[in-house]
Amino acid sequence: MDFDLSAEEREIRDWVRTFVRKEIVPLEPQVLERERRGERGLSAEELKTLQDKARSSGFFGIQTPESHGGMGQGAVVAALIEIELGRSFVPFRFAGEADNILFSATEEQQETYLGPTIEGTRRSCFAITEPGAGSDARAIRTSARREGDEWVINGEKTFITGGHEADFVMVFAVTDKAKGADGGVTCFLVDRDRGWTSTPIDTMGEWGPAALVFDDVRVPHSAILGEEGKGFELAMRWIGKGRYMLPARALGSCERLVEMGMEWARNRVTFGEPIANRQAIQWMVADSAVEIEALRWLVLTAAWQVDRGLDSRQSQSMAKLYGGVKANEIVDRVLQMHGGMGYTRELPVERWYRELRLLRIYEGTDEIQRRTIARNLLKGHASVRGHLG
Repeated sequence: MDFDLSAEEREIRDWVRTFVRKEIVPLEPQVLERERRGERGLSAEELKTLQDKARSSGFFGIQTPESHGGMGQGAVVAALIEIELGRSFVPFRFAGEADNILFSATEEQQETYLGPTIEGTRRSCFAITEPGAGSDARAIRTSARREGDEWVINGEKTFITGGHEADFVMVFAVTDKAKGADGGVTCFLVDRDRGWTSTPIDTMGEWGPAALVFDDVRVPHSAILGEEGKGFELAMRWIGKGRYMLPARALGSCERLVEMGMEWARNRVTFGEPIANRQAIQWMVADSAVEIEALRWLVLTAAWQVDRGLDSRQSQSMAKLYGGVKANEIVDRVLQMHGGMGYTRELPVERWYRELRLLRIYEGTDEIQRRTIARNLLKGHASVRGHLG
């Protein structure tokens, strides 16, 4: 059993680590200042400049197949990269990615949507969540009725990531009420100029979702992504594309936060000595270190299973649940270690406090992950002995 990284994995990890330290971390004071003014932390132009710099070194489309111009890396490498990116709160991502279900598009659709999305000239969003259908994706009410060679879409979607910036949407609508999620939901590719509108939703963090409204939006039959009635399968494929990536980024954040906490504790003197000498602080550091290490192996185990074609859903749910809960506990400890300064917006601790709270909600709430984990165990689909049996 080998717990080490391969030479290639280590080389990629180290390059990203250096890139984050040299190119991204120095931007943090400016990003914090902008966000305090209610401005965007990183402009589109600045993001593209960073992405182009990374692309010049070959970092483009981490998991995008080589046939589409990407690096074609697997899940473990993707997780290692996400951990390093998580060490900064600056909203950077490597260019060259596209929603996994867009690879199911026809050749014509790939030319119109997939290729431009990979190249960054078009922006997509995934729209299934509705005001009355969050965790229960089967309860969607947005409908599409066929009129000749066209479909007419009506409904509302909410909390759509990138929904206000996207120029096309992958929207899921009921096309057969009798069948519902079992063969009656279809996915449509809909350009913004077809008439759907979006409104930003203000949140406690820097995540900026949107509400989308479809009012008699007409699209041709050729706008269907995949097969008619098979949309729910596509939606589940999108949702399950890599829940290990969310706790992976949180893992990087936790590493950086605890390092910040330890540095503060070494230098903050009370009653004549550094607070790092206080047992209360030492226990916070110790507990956080243990939880970070446990999360690391939950994330990497899930990614390892994905790379080997194993059923990784149970492991991903465990990583997502544990990552969300422990990341929130760790950032809370680090804020406490900083005292009043941790509560200010001068330091990024408060920002991370708000950002990491989202991890327990989106892409499957804690409660949904617990439901999935317990159901798999009780039905015999998984074992408490784990994948080693």
